[in-house]
Amino acid sequence: MTSQTTIDTTGSGDKVPTAPSERPPASGLRGHPWFTLITVAVGVMMVALDGTIVAIANPAIQKDLGATFAQVQWITNGYFLALAVSLITAGKLGDRFGHRQTFLIGVVGFAAASGAIGLSDSIGLVVTFRVFQGLFGALLMPAALGLLRATFPAEKLNMAIGIWGMVIGASTAGGPILGGVLVQHVSWQSVFFINVPVGLIALVLGVVMLVDHRAENAPRSFDLLGIGLLSGAMFCLVWALIKAPSWGWGDGKTWAFIAASVLGFALFAFWETKVKEPLIPLGLFRSVPLSAGVVLMVLMAIAFMGGLFFVTFYLQNVHGMDPVDAGLHLLPLTGMMIVGSPLAGVAITKLGPRIPLAGGMAATAIAMYGMSTLKADTGSGIMAVWFALLGLGLAPVMVGATEVIVGNAPMELSGVAGGLQQAAMQIGGSLGTAVLGAVMASKVDGDLPGNWAGAGLPKLTSAQLAQASEAVQVGVAPVAKGTPAEIAAKITGVAHDTFISGMSLASLVAAGVAAVAILVALLTKRGENADGGAGVGHI
Repeated sequence: MTSQTTIDTTGSGDKVPTAPSERPPASGLRGHPWFTLITVAVGVMMVALDGTIVAIANPAIQKDLGATFAQVQWITNGYFLALAVSLITAGKLGDRFGHRQTFLIGVVGFAAASGAIGLSDSIGLVVTFRVFQGLFGALLMPAALGLLRATFPAEKLNMAIGIWGMVIGASTAGGPILGGVLVQHVSWQSVFFINVPVGLIALVLGVVMLVDHRAENAPRSFDLLGIGLLSGAMFCLVWALIKAPSWGWGDGKTWAFIAASVLGFALFAFWETKVKEPLIPLGLFRSVPLSAGVVLMVLMAIAFMGGLFFVTFYLQNVHGMDPVDAGLHLLPLTGMMIVGSPLAGVAITKLGPRIPLAGGMAATAIAMYGMSTLKADTGSGIMAVWFALLGLGLAPVMVGATEVIVGNAPMELSGVAGGLQQAAMQIGGSLGTAVLGAVMASKVDGDLPGNWAGAGLPKLTSAQLAQASEAVQVGVAPVAKGTPAEIAAKITGVAHDTFISGMSLASLVAAGVAAVAILVALLTKRGENADGGAGVGHI
């Protein structure tokens, strides 16, 4: 595909159209492809890290701020939901105004919101600023991919996307380890404060290294109604999933929000066929591989993010590990994602994405099934096997699905494609936490009364049972002060066994989602439009 672009390297607003093959070489560091990759990798690392680094800090935040289980979920869900709702719009902003500008604004806003979270003294403020983190993170994520697409020549673009995906995978997997060190030796606030210096580095590198690129036929207007419909539909869906355990799945409010979500999605799809410049050109989805790549990212994130949410509580509250020890126990997952990402890139280059992606999701399904067999006394060796297999399975999906989505979209929609790729992952993460959280809560609520009575423990009132259930959902034994040691041991045993039963069911659901994703992976193929910025810089 050939696409004309307009380049503004001076910041003056004067843009000169040039064909990709006619672009002038980058002079020095500014605009050089590899330095561009390094720069955007720093920003992307910051956002991807925050997707999981908070997981290891959740128990400390819950304890320090007296948060409930649902509130802790919103620390994760608020971030993912803000990202998911905003990413496609942010990609459109990058296509319209330039990816360099949106990247830099995103970096500054994300670092500022991170600092504000560290200064917060209530769970409400933490969730609020997590939403702002998500909004600014949405600006820089698709902009980073758009910059790579415009800067790298076609023969090097897949390699660049592979490294980009490796950074996301490694950062996502490395979050719990770094988070464990910071939480244990500094504070949970330091998990957020660390983004301030990283953001400053990304800002300086961006100002010095990045050159703006814009497609001549990029959109010139914004689909405000489409943005509103998509945002509303997503909010209603996730809100229903989060509130269903407390409202009840048969409650009218739960189904009212689900119905509002379905209606919102339907109206959004209808409107996108009528508006002159839609938020998401539905013609993109005529590409079966692109559509499969988007669905694959959603399913992968449901299994991964949803499963990881409970693993941290399992390690810390059931096994009694400190944050650093819990992070180290996840090292097999992190290590295999780091090692597996470049290997996946090589395999995808030689074989195409279909076989590596299907194989990766098969490994993920097996790993999640293995995690459903974990018990309160499972040894570290067994845990390491399942964590390592999970990392090995996720690596090719992180790398390959990006190339499938972006490579099958036209150049002028690179921001939208980047937004779709990341939105799919963030929506999946939010839905995974919500759906598997609902599964966990329902299972605990159903099993706890019988387990409690079966252990011969004193009968609880409805209010006491509700409080106990809320504690057990995060693996905490509801032992009151002054409880005799024998009774406390029984309560702890019941709490951990009930938590394990909920986590096992949630893991089985995640394994089923990953199994479905195997079939979706078989519909993917190498991108047909991956003609990057040939002629920009010397590689």
